Amino acid sequence: MQRTIAIVGAGLGGLTLARVLQAHGVAATVYEAEASVASRTQGGLLDIHEETGQVALRAAGLHSRFLTLVRPGEDAKRVVDRHGRILLDIPADPRSARPEVDRGELRRLLVDSLAPGTIKWGHKLASIRHRAEGGYDLTFAEGSTTCADIVIGADGAWSTVRPLLTPAKPLYSGTCFIDIALAAGGQDRQASVAAIGNGTLMAVEPGRGIIAHRDADGHVRGYVALNKPEEWMRSVDFGDDPSTGLRQLADEFDDWSPLLTTFVTRSHAEPRLRPIYVLPTGLTWDRVPGVTLVGDAAHLMSPFAGEGANLAMYDGADLASKLVEERDIEVALTAYEERLFRRSSDAAGRSARNLETFFGREAPQSVVALFEHA
Repeated sequence: MQRTIAIVGAGLGGLTLARVLQAHGVAATVYEAEASVASRTQGGLLDIHEETGQVALRAAGLHSRFLTLVRPGEDAKRVVDRHGRILLDIPADPRSARPEVDRGELRRLLVDSLAPGTIKWGHKLASIRHRAEGGYDLTFAEGSTTCADIVIGADGAWSTVRPLLTPAKPLYSGTCFIDIALAAGGQDRQASVAAIGNGTLMAVEPGRGIIAHRDADGHVRGYVALNKPEEWMRSVDFGDDPSTGLRQLADEFDDWSPLLTTFVTRSHAEPRLRPIYVLPTGLTWDRVPGVTLVGDAAHLMSPFAGEGANLAMYDGADLASKLVEERDIEVALTAYEERLFRRSSDAAGRSARNLETFFGREAPQSVVALFEHA
């Protein structure tokens, strides 16, 4: 008898897992807290790595369709100092092994590839309990329940499944983001938008930065980055008026060029704090029957190695292959986790080092060196 598989979370990792399983005739159900695929925006662009994310998409049979989503020419990078002086300018590489795609479009590709009814939208996991006879009882916030023989936590940073395996919790990295955005057009913003170049602008120095990306339609998205203690974040109140929060943010850059601070003062994005949390580098856990993790639930890290989404998809594809190949579930999960621990430890270490590179004492020259030796 085929065992029931519950995947908690319809992010890129959980969706890839479900897709690869279905491609091999193995059914799984995905339980997602969001009400629908269109419930919220999914963030900006992702560079999908040839050795991880693209491997997963090939395993899912979606690589050719993925290529139709690629945004050519948007991987250009420019590093400047706080005066706006260009320190490094890297043009786009049309043959890049890490092409850029929109996260929302990639997620929808995965959602649409699944059999109807695979995803149970509006199912936020409230609790999970191991059954004496084996398997797990899952209770959802809206009151429904289900049971499954195998549970995979693909439910992100604040995973409800993770405590079954480890007491580890995300820790604040010391850096927080605040979204910024500029609409296309506008005479008062033209010089600043032009300063981005054709891809991503990185204006950084110790403890702070402004990072902005220009889409093909001229729209600008990005974020302010600040190294701040948790006490500062608790004291910040942007209030109901976004302009108040933007003025407060602009004060953090009062000695920067207006060419750069325009991204803050003219932003139309709601200024929400997004603290960067990470799980301990090298996190492992003992084998617990019938349950494991993929993606951020397993190895939450800063975005400064570009590995989070790529590893999540690779995790999903790798776990699916083990479950398909191995009849003994515990042998399959053990093999998967051994590989997971190795790759996630390496990526988390690089992410932590790169975060220090971007906003540590040697910035922006450290960022220039990072890209010159990439």
